[in-house]
Amino acid sequence: MNRRAAMGFLGKLGLGAAAMGLAAGSTATAAPAKNIDGDVLNFALNLEYLEAAFYLAAVGRVDELRKIGGGADIRLPAGLDQDRGMQFKDGNVQALARDIAEDELQHVKFLYGALGKAAAPRPVIDLNGAFRAAGQAASGGKIDGFNPFANDLFFLHGAFIFEDVGVTAYNGAATLITNPAYLQAAAGILAVEAYHGGAIRSMLFQQRQISAAAGLYVGQVVQAISNLRGKVGGMKDQGLTDAKGMAVFAPADANGIAFPRSTREVLNIVYLAPGAKKGGFYPNGLNGNIK
Repeated sequence: MNRRAAMGFLGKLGLGAAAMGLAAGSTATAAPAKNIDGDVLNFALNLEYLEAAFYLAAVGRVDELRKIGGGADIRLPAGLDQDRGMQFKDGNVQALARDIAEDELQHVKFLYGALGKAAAPRPVIDLNGAFRAAGQAASGGKIDGFNPFANDLFFLHGAFIFEDVGVTAYNGAATLITNPAYLQAAAGILAVEAYHGGAIRSMLFQQRQISAAAGLYVGQVVQAISNLRGKVGGMKDQGLTDAKGMAVFAPADANGIAFPRSTREVLNIVYLAPGAKKGGFYPNGLNGNIK
């Protein structure tokens, strides 16, 4: 390619200015990106607090989370036994809940330990009113009083809300992290969250087949949740099936790459309102600089 074509090509990649500087013999270097690794990790820690609270509450271990990050309230639906958790009927769903609960607790401990004194305290987490509001929003007001701990299927619906958000959040944060060690750790957590999401989608897809005969359209409920997340979270979402009716176990773009979400897009989902500074699952907002 000639020089003009080369500069045009590099310009499309955002590299045109740097390339022209080198061509002119410039010795100037680009200013290093501001290091906000601690802020990004604290943002992730806030999300892990929420996921851990949900799964640990389901399996009767939420008090273990209460010992980490301060004494902020974790609001649970009335009637949930905090020592025993919810009453699972399907052993496979219970096994998945126990496994994910342990993973999420370890994510909290890892990030909290890595940040040390800079770790953000655990914010107030609402697993009661927020789920009711999410159910109403996803159903257009038709579902009132949604409680993810009421039965196995509702638990899977609640889990579906969180896991895809976690994957997209970690993917979106990758470009903000400068320390390679932190980036590798975040990539490792992202992979585990993706495993969780795929397993939950698999179980929901099975329930979709079973429940259709009984008139319980699980796929429609999941699609409604996906639509709501997509509406406030950048249209980066998929339900259990695509436009062709094919199963979706790993939501991805046309290149098979997981969707990334900005911190603002993630906040829109967990606050249950675009542009909000608090609310939803975090009544008082997240703690840290990204909130």
